[in-house]
Amino acid sequence: MDRRTKRDLVARLTRDAERICAPFGLRFNALEAERANVKSRYGICYSDGTIKIRLRHATTGRPLKYSSLVNTLCHELAHLRHFNHGPRFQRLYTEMLDWSRRQGIYRPSPRVENAPRPVQPPRRVPAPAFEPAPITRPAGPVQLDLF
Repeated sequence: MDRRTKRDLVARLTRDAERICAPFGLRFNALEAERANVKSRYGICYSDGTIKIRLRHATTGRPLKYSSLVNTLCHELAHLRHFNHGPRFQRLYTEMLDWSRRQGIYRPSPRVENAPRPVQPPRRVPAPAFEPAPITRPAGPVQLDLF
């Protein structure tokens, strides 16, 4: 992703973030692209109101879908009010996603219900490399030789 594309994408996310924040009474300080070498998270919200969002997939390096970016954006914006993942955070995050969907900002791909899943071949258990000898036990008590 070149610098111009990255800058345009962050500008679009910033405009959408401002639209999403308005009805929820939220304000953020800055929205930035996360460093390319960050692989452990999709976004982060700092206590000063700065939000960073990863724009590329961690393993493939391909740009993420805009709907994924908006989902992450709503998650991080909800942290502006609730700096945890508790029930109030979850409720606000869901409300923000629903609002964004109604406004046409968040447009996830439709889920295909009852789509056939790829059939996995049955797992084969490898045969043991040798046949263990059968265990035989004496019929009665046995005296152990200790020395």
